[in-house]
Amino acid sequence: MVNEESFEEVFELMQVAFPETEIRTYEGQRALLPHPSYRIDAERDDQGQLLGFLASWNWSTFRFVEHIAVNVAIRGGGIGKRMLMKYMSSASTPIVLEVEPPTTLDATRRIEFYKRCGFHLNRFPYAQPPLREGQAMLPLHIMSYPNPLTESEFNPCKEVLFTEVYRQPVGLV
Repeated sequence: MVNEESFEEVFELMQVAFPETEIRTYEGQRALLPHPSYRIDAERDDQGQLLGFLASWNWSTFRFVEHIAVNVAIRGGGIGKRMLMKYMSSASTPIVLEVEPPTTLDATRRIEFYKRCGFHLNRFPYAQPPLREGQAMLPLHIMSYPNPLTESEFNPCKEVLFTEVYRQPVGLV
């Protein structure tokens, strides 16, 4: 698990792997570390070099994969799949994650990766609240494991995501 000492290199990878609209500021991301529902698990090589990480939120009714990233130089080697499958095997509740709409080749590849891991692309409308001040809502899709979800099945998860992860009341966004 990542602690405050090893957070620096995780945040560097986060900045490389995600657009600014999908990550908090350094201070905002670091402030999550002591939250009891939040954790970052890092994958390292034998020399201790960071290969990738998986950041998640874990509650009694479901889990949320907020970020998963692998070092750009070694992508495609199975590290992301190994991290995700390990996380999935430890889950006794459904898992949800957000993905960009399949409008680019990279977004389509990510969706196909998650599908190969057992996730389902749900087709109801969804938008992520802004992670930084001044940003707009971000249209995304929800993927779920082990089963597809209807919008009404996802609504309790959405309520938790908006209030706990994004700190936004559902009715105001």
